[in-house]
Amino acid sequence: MKLSRVRFVTLLHLVAVAVMSVSLALPVTAEAASNKAEKTARKADAQPAERSKRASVTKLSARSGKKELSAKRKLGAKATRVARSDSRASKRKPENSTRLAKSRKFSEARYVRAGRQPVRLAAHPRSSTVRPVAMEPRSSIGERMGLRAAGDPLALNSSVALVVDQQTNEVLFSKNDSAVLPIASLTKLMTGLVVTDANLPLDEMVTITSDDVDTVKGSRSRLAVGTTLTRLELMHLALMSSENRAAHALGRTFPGGLDQFVRLMNAKARELGMRDTRYVEPTGLSSLNQSSARDLATLVSVAYQRPLLRSLSTSPSHQLELGHRTLEYRNSNRLIRDPDWDIGLQKTGYISEAGRCLVMQARVAGRQLIMVFLDATGQLGRAQDAERVRRWVEAQPMHQAAVRPQG
Repeated sequence: MKLSRVRFVTLLHLVAVAVMSVSLALPVTAEAASNKAEKTARKADAQPAERSKRASVTKLSARSGKKELSAKRKLGAKATRVARSDSRASKRKPENSTRLAKSRKFSEARYVRAGRQPVRLAAHPRSSTVRPVAMEPRSSIGERMGLRAAGDPLALNSSVALVVDQQTNEVLFSKNDSAVLPIASLTKLMTGLVVTDANLPLDEMVTITSDDVDTVKGSRSRLAVGTTLTRLELMHLALMSSENRAAHALGRTFPGGLDQFVRLMNAKARELGMRDTRYVEPTGLSSLNQSSARDLATLVSVAYQRPLLRSLSTSPSHQLELGHRTLEYRNSNRLIRDPDWDIGLQKTGYISEAGRCLVMQARVAGRQLIMVFLDATGQLGRAQDAERVRRWVEAQPMHQAAVRPQG
């Protein structure tokens, strides 16, 4: 009986211990559950942000990939174009070396003189046609000589100027008048003088040939190879509108040929006392055709005595009937169409080595004047210089209108 009571007490004691253990464990479990729930909520809240971040990274990678792909495609396309271009270039026909050599030999033989510079010929990049490429300096010879730096009372555009009274030979204005420079198409005035003095038949028909094509400067012409005109029409175009093929044809068809014609040009210059003058061809395209303002004033005075040269050089315009075509040529000197001017003879000229040139015989303030302007700057420079001289002469009494020579 005593033993059962002891067991009972022990059992109660165990039950009490168990109850206390359970009561102590319950808060811990609840706290753990609470922490777990909180962590779950945090994860739930973090999932949208993480998804958004991953989406942004994905989009950025996609964009970078597209840009890289686009760059690669562009590089590939460029490489393809370069390869195709190289392929086309390799398939092109080689330049016709025989034709090139013949053209170079032909151009050099036409104007071979002492000191002549060779003409460089090149093939057009898209064809095998050989075309002349002029080796022209950027500045004129007068500019390189320092002549443009010289001042004058009229502030002229020309490096060289000379104004002479034709009847008294009095020098009214002078600037570097002894300088020897290229004269460009002023050459054609001597060409016309030689043809006129030879008394050749002016109605004789002359045909433009490939020999008349400019291989010195590569200038163009409206007179196609095969065009046939009278000698008078060729002189008209050469003097009025400075047609190069017309002038060359006049020299080429002269009795004795081109060489004989050039010899006569130089002989005429010596006959007139033009000691600073030298000609190598009849057009003025060569920079070796050179003279001084003094010599050119002499040439103008002599040429003015030929009525034919006066008439042809001062013609405002001329229509040329060529089959079904009608070509209209105009005078290269704009002052011819100016009613304020009374011009008896004129000639213009231009190549890069010579600058803009002009010679004239004109009546100004009741006086017959000869004007020479060489190496003028700008397209209108020479005409502006002539206008300044005319106004200056008109404003001065006859006995005062004189400026001592310079240079």
